[in-house]
Amino acid sequence: MSLVQQVQQAFARQFQHSAAYVFRAPGRVNLIGEHTDYNDGFVLPCAINYDTVVVANKRDDKLVRVLALDYGMQLDEFSLNAPIAKHSQWQWANYVRGVANSLLQQGYDLQGCDLAIGGNVPQGVGLSSSASLEVALGLTYCTLAGIDISPRDNALNGQHAENHFVGCNCGIMDQLISACGRQGQALLIDCRSLTAQPVPLPTGMAVMIINSNVKRGLVDSEYNTRRAQCEQAAAAFGVKALRDVSWQAFLAGQSKLEPLVAKRARHVVSENERTEQAAVALAQNDIATLSRLMAQSHQSMRDDFEITVPAIDELVTMINHLVGTNGGVRMTGGGFGGCVVALVPQAMVEAVTATVAAEYPAKTGLVADVFVCTPSQGAEQVLL
Repeated sequence: MSLVQQVQQAFARQFQHSAAYVFRAPGRVNLIGEHTDYNDGFVLPCAINYDTVVVANKRDDKLVRVLALDYGMQLDEFSLNAPIAKHSQWQWANYVRGVANSLLQQGYDLQGCDLAIGGNVPQGVGLSSSASLEVALGLTYCTLAGIDISPRDNALNGQHAENHFVGCNCGIMDQLISACGRQGQALLIDCRSLTAQPVPLPTGMAVMIINSNVKRGLVDSEYNTRRAQCEQAAAAFGVKALRDVSWQAFLAGQSKLEPLVAKRARHVVSENERTEQAAVALAQNDIATLSRLMAQSHQSMRDDFEITVPAIDELVTMINHLVGTNGGVRMTGGGFGGCVVALVPQAMVEAVTATVAAEYPAKTGLVADVFVCTPSQGAEQVLL
């Protein structure tokens, strides 16, 4: 049974009628451009074929009832006519409430609705299950109310909900790629202008995501520390964000920074340059250059930004030995655990999977999960 069918069946059981609307929004993986988004820089993500699905029906009042398949069929309800408060216990419900609240704050007139939500985006490993939920919900609320919201504005609304209602200080990349993703392509996103340039992925290449299953500790506190260090560096250079510092300007001015802050800034400035170069390499099918850039990105995250962990470094080394310059591999996501992304020839997928299954547990005592993905279309209504 498909994910859509599972959510439809749960909806019908709970609400005693069939859903007339189905929406989906994908998770994402970032090929390169790490911790650059909140520095107004460049990122190169693609949407993946793992989704959050929302099935829905309109109501003739202002009540929202929502069933969460992935949380033991918990049922939340709230009114669009009253101030929307945070749920005291269920974090998932705060995404549902927060997206509605942000739309209402912008003056949109929303319709009451019954919703059921389910997904297959792996949670808590940096593949943006929360952003896909926000984007799917934004499209749902707006479509039911007859509001024509652009993918960009839907993404911004999701980010606003996460920042101001849920309380997580995320950048815009995750929501934007979930809303705007293109089949078979990555997007080079400028996180200042929010413009996105499609970059086709070479045929014959697979996107592999390997979840290290390292429990991600410290990620929130360390994220906030890194962000503050980047802002400190930008202030020292007299610019709005590190996006505005070229590599030459960094080399000339790094002595004015504390040594640790200089390391953090060196990662961001060099990563921005690598990300733009990677988009060119991908478009030209220059896999050897892409391989080098992804390797440099990982080294920079390990040595300058200091957000990798030994098990992640082990995974990257293991896959690099196998793939060489025929593909690229690096940690992806916020760091301190999570996932590795590898762009590898289709013909090598089985070998990479087998190597990870055999060598990773022997070296780390952990078992990795491997996902083979295709770059997918962004959020959309699924026509029944």
